[in-house]
Amino acid sequence: MLEKHATVKLAGSTTEEGLLAEVGDVDVILVVYAKITKRIIEAARRLKGIVRYGVGVDNVDVRAVTERGIYVANVPDYCTGAVAEHTFALLLALARRIVLADRTVKTASWGVWTQQPAELMGTELEGKVLGLIGMGKISCAVARRAKTFGMRVMAYDPYLGEDRARLLGVELVDLDTLLQGSDFVSIHVPLTSETLGMIGELELRKMKRTAYLINTSRGPVVDEGALYKALREGWIAGAALDVYEKEPPDRDNPLFKLDNVVLTPHVAWYTEEALKRLKRSVAEEAIRMLEGMPPKNLVNREVLLGKKAP
Repeated sequence: MLEKHATVKLAGSTTEEGLLAEVGDVDVILVVYAKITKRIIEAARRLKGIVRYGVGVDNVDVRAVTERGIYVANVPDYCTGAVAEHTFALLLALARRIVLADRTVKTASWGVWTQQPAELMGTELEGKVLGLIGMGKISCAVARRAKTFGMRVMAYDPYLGEDRARLLGVELVDLDTLLQGSDFVSIHVPLTSETLGMIGELELRKMKRTAYLINTSRGPVVDEGALYKALREGWIAGAALDVYEKEPPDRDNPLFKLDNVVLTPHVAWYTEEALKRLKRSVAEEAIRMLEGMPPKNLVNREVLLGKKAP
């Protein structure tokens, strides 16, 4: 699709120095995880726009791009259902001890067939409280799924009004109330200066000892050191992560040694259907930029008004 409109080249490196040598003649940058820094943006003399393969744009220096009047676009809707389903898969895995039960069978711990051990005892979802931090499209989709399981849903989002919360069927509360009252806490926020490290030791200590934490948003939102301590010392019952402070995480990450944590490698978005939508949307946005039109999913709207980044 894109090849009909432009010459497509694959970068030979994702480091800053490597990209500096390659961006001089590019019109549009399509990026997944590489960091697009101010130096790279300044070196791309012909640059018309940047399209992020995904929702978050925390790996792009949006301020520097905006200063040059260049578009930044993302693809906000391609994986809403996929991430919501993965979030709920993690929630169910925690509630029913799926990973531990699977390991027990595969390691031939045959005693479980005659006397079920306490560590495999699960908990039912009906009547439990799900606390959602952030109420964007993904968390709204998670809330709908939770309600089909008979869960009560609380939400914390400083940008969500009471009327909207009522329409969504969620109880709008402050963060402390959510942490203290939820059986499951699921994080759905972008990575910003406001959300960096927003779940640390103080917040984890406010949760129930029987509660679980789920993060499918961005790793640095959660202080992993504090989470490890909380899991090891029993401040909370367990956690499930699809994202990490460092990706890929170090091989000796202490979380790997714990039985009360479920880990997946940033694949919440990764379904056949979502990937097709993503590729199509990225190509469409790039074509619009190449033709001099603003993208449909413009991140830095100041560019349209001729304003510089704040």
